[in-house]
Amino acid sequence: MKKLLLILICAFNLAHAQSPKIWSKEKANVWYAQQPFLTGADFLPSTAINQLEMWQADTFDTATINRELGWAESLGFNTLRVFLHNLVWKEDAKGFKKRIDIFLTIADKHHIKPLFVFFDDCWNEEPMSGKQPEPKPGVHNSGWMRSPGKSMHNDSTQWIILEAYVKDILKTFKNDQRILLWDLYNEPANSGYGMSSMPLLKNIFQWAWSVRPSQPLTVGVWFEEFPSINAFQLSNSDVISFHNYGDTNSLKQTIDSLEKKGRPIICTEYMARKQNSLFITHLPIFKQHKVAAINWGFVSGKSNTIFPWGSKLGSPEPAIWFHDILRKDGSSFDKKETDFIKKINSRN
Repeated sequence: MKKLLLILICAFNLAHAQSPKIWSKEKANVWYAQQPFLTGADFLPSTAINQLEMWQADTFDTATINRELGWAESLGFNTLRVFLHNLVWKEDAKGFKKRIDIFLTIADKHHIKPLFVFFDDCWNEEPMSGKQPEPKPGVHNSGWMRSPGKSMHNDSTQWIILEAYVKDILKTFKNDQRILLWDLYNEPANSGYGMSSMPLLKNIFQWAWSVRPSQPLTVGVWFEEFPSINAFQLSNSDVISFHNYGDTNSLKQTIDSLEKKGRPIICTEYMARKQNSLFITHLPIFKQHKVAAINWGFVSGKSNTIFPWGSKLGSPEPAIWFHDILRKDGSSFDKKETDFIKKINSRN
């Protein structure tokens, strides 16, 4: 009887112990304490309309990447959030990994540690390899592609390919100190997917844990409609990440809520000028709370993210840009903004 009781106690303890696959709060906070005040942007070269055009061999534009990362360095940015795509790996896994390594070499030269994103539920539903569409003038992010496409997202029999993709990239770069962290899945449940994204979300964590890279793992919370998805993301991420395009009150409320989790916090998307999400108002809040700040958009280009969500074909350049910081020649949309970014980053 005593032996059975001991077995049951051990089983209970094992069941309720934190998974060794997830970093402890202590480990996460030690890692974060070693980082500077992290600021940067979601990065896509101005010559690319989407993730495929950025990474495919024929359009991998190292000259533009080097130039624009130099501009990021001049602002004091020390990280960039960069989206990968499963189709680029499927077409040319070896070449894709080589190009990631080249990108990391360029970033390291500019003292920037990027974070990479694997999956994304946003925008156009069926990506295709090869030549990418031309931008639709005036239309926000007209060529951005989901990863995986809708047909693969909805067909779990195809996920063996996604599993191989995630594991191969992670195994290749699992100890690469040039990488800040891995953002496994951008905005799961977006584009009307809802709870149908939960199985893929759960699987990508399992695939990542099977490799267990030395860098932290995260998936950012971004909405309130499906609390079970948010709860899963928060309970399984090594460090907490989130998106917020609201005003200062919204940002403060979000940070106050997430601080209760006791883990490092990284905002991986913010800054929409017409929604009062601004550098001058928000960066001081991020810095005060020691929250990393990564805004959407850097150099205005083929993604057309200077235009607001829902912009119409043929819209003229807005007087107030929605996203992005610099023009293609490196000049500022608003010099007061870039002066402020440089000033706050100089105090690291």
